Amino acid sequence: MGTNIGATLGKIRDFLGLRPAIAAVLAMAVLVGTGEKMAERFVPLYLLALGGGTLAVGLLNGLDNLLSALYSYPGGAVSDRLGYKRALLVFNLIAMTGYIIAILAPTWHIVILGAILFISWTAISLPATMELVASVLPKHKHTMGVSLHSLVRRIPMALGPLIGGTLIGAYGPVRGIRLAFFAALVLAGVAVILQQRFIDEKREPPAPGNAEKPAQDNHTRLLTPPLRRLLVSDILVRFCEQIPYAFVVLWCVNYRGVTPFQFGILSAIEMATAMLIYIPVAWLADQGEKKPFVVTTFVFFTLFPLMLLWARSFPAMVLAFVVRGLKEFGEPTRKALIMALAPPGRKAATFGLYYLIRDLVVSVAAFGGALLWDSSIVSQFVSLTGIGEGFAHVWAKIASPQLNFLVASACGAAGTAYFALFGKGENVSSATQTTSNT
Repeated sequence: MGTNIGATLGKIRDFLGLRPAIAAVLAMAVLVGTGEKMAERFVPLYLLALGGGTLAVGLLNGLDNLLSALYSYPGGAVSDRLGYKRALLVFNLIAMTGYIIAILAPTWHIVILGAILFISWTAISLPATMELVASVLPKHKHTMGVSLHSLVRRIPMALGPLIGGTLIGAYGPVRGIRLAFFAALVLAGVAVILQQRFIDEKREPPAPGNAEKPAQDNHTRLLTPPLRRLLVSDILVRFCEQIPYAFVVLWCVNYRGVTPFQFGILSAIEMATAMLIYIPVAWLADQGEKKPFVVTTFVFFTLFPLMLLWARSFPAMVLAFVVRGLKEFGEPTRKALIMALAPPGRKAATFGLYYLIRDLVVSVAAFGGALLWDSSIVSQFVSLTGIGEGFAHVWAKIASPQLNFLVASACGAAGTAYFALFGKGENVSSATQTTSNT
């Protein structure tokens, strides 16, 4: 009986690609991620309690978005230079330093300095994590490894705010959040121990011509032609996601009569849908060509704004948010494809550069979405400067939530079509990947 159970567990472990290093990085994602979400979600309350005001909260939010983009490439470059094991150690120590500063900080100014070190831990560590997955697992298990990481990352998203909220409820905003910072510090310390114990370094040799000059690379050459096409498509599709992103709750509650509680249910349905499809889709994607899975996920991104426009009842909204959850259908596959198309020996730096460019460009989408949603921003600009009065008059007639959703969907359709026509899957010849570096 014991032998049969052991054999079954072994098959499950092999199916999921649960090597010791993968298990360690998943545990690290839960531990450090829980601390990150437990503290990060409530930093605005802490800033207000320390007398920071709304300006401090706005500054923190802006830094969070900016650093999430800017940290990606340095995170990848450090991983390529030090190796992913030492790089992850460095990133964890940086986050721990930020927690210590936040715990000891007497003023909101210093708390923000500490927050700079920990609020974007996920962004700075992701390239090293992806390199670890690509190095430890065989090629036919890459998507499974990335999918497991995406799935496990959902645990801190739910668990962290719950623990942080409990501490604040029990001890108040200042003491409770300091306890949350301390708990995050301890969890990161445990993650460091697990990481050093179970992660072994397996570095891929660099491509010819890159071995002696990682720091002198022309960074754009890291993006091979297939990766550039994927990046262009991804940017357009992320515009589709981000243009309406901040306004989805407003549309549901103010325009479609969904209650805040029902919106919480819709959000839970979205997350549950994503979690249910990760493993089966990862198994399918690892069997062959990855391009169809990426195209499919781009289609779901494109459909969601149209589904919101169409939905006029709560059941229809449920269907729309199922579609929103299905956008994760090929997301781990897309990350695995980035690693597959990246030059050997420079995978983490390439992954980080890809995300740096994508997130910086897409960061303008939120502002553009506001302009499409409501003409008042243009009107305010005209009233302050006296410039563009005619344009403001015309724009006031066309700006609307419907325009926001339609433009978003059009961006998604353009990105989907471009990748479907010109994008490459994983089965790209090595010659194609290396000649772009010459």
